[in-house]
Amino acid sequence: MILFIKLILAHLIGDFVLQPTKWVIHKESNKVRSKYLYFHTLIHFVLILLLLWDMAYWKLALAISLSHFTIDLIKLYAGTWTKKKNVIFFVDQILHLLVLYVCAYYDNLLGHTISLFQQLDWALVTAVVFVSFPAGVIMGKLLEGFSDQIQIDHKSLPNAGKYIGIIERLFVLLFIIIGRWEVIGLLITAKSVFRFNDLKESNNRKLTEYILIGTLLSFGIAILTGFLYISLRGVL
Repeated sequence: MILFIKLILAHLIGDFVLQPTKWVIHKESNKVRSKYLYFHTLIHFVLILLLLWDMAYWKLALAISLSHFTIDLIKLYAGTWTKKKNVIFFVDQILHLLVLYVCAYYDNLLGHTISLFQQLDWALVTAVVFVSFPAGVIMGKLLEGFSDQIQIDHKSLPNAGKYIGIIERLFVLLFIIIGRWEVIGLLITAKSVFRFNDLKESNNRKLTEYILIGTLLSFGIAILTGFLYISLRGVL
């Protein structure tokens, strides 16, 4: 495990701390001809050896660095095929982490992977999935009759409300599991403060009631899910 953690640390430092924006721009413009692509690869190689502090790992460091170079090169050319750079970024990072995982556990890769899946808390995974998008769909159905009566006269980010709801429910679920109820109160207070100006300016009682119902329903679903998870954890 410590080997994998050190490899992740080397990746984080190399990709986010020691890679200036100027390098990223130059790589995107020049691709395989960019000198910074090779500097970036060399930095990863050196970082791995420094953090592991054992020259016996030079082959491992070389393999990871070459795979990093290949993945980055594919990412640079993939950027010319699609405008969804955020998707390319996350795919790129996932591939890097997969390479690190394979290299860290190459001597027992299959056995370690099977062990990880066997140790997963499936009740927790189910709870997390439920309070995200499924809970949002359920809330949408429950509030459908109210939403038809609400007139929104201000601009907002696309799907912002949906993602705010998902994040707040995940936080509530986490705080319930670790037994920090007081933080949930702070979360409700913070959301109320942020919403205060919108409600004050709109002077719309229906909107106020709609937001209040939605907030209580969102928190209620997360709280009930947390209680259910804790109950099942004691049984399973």
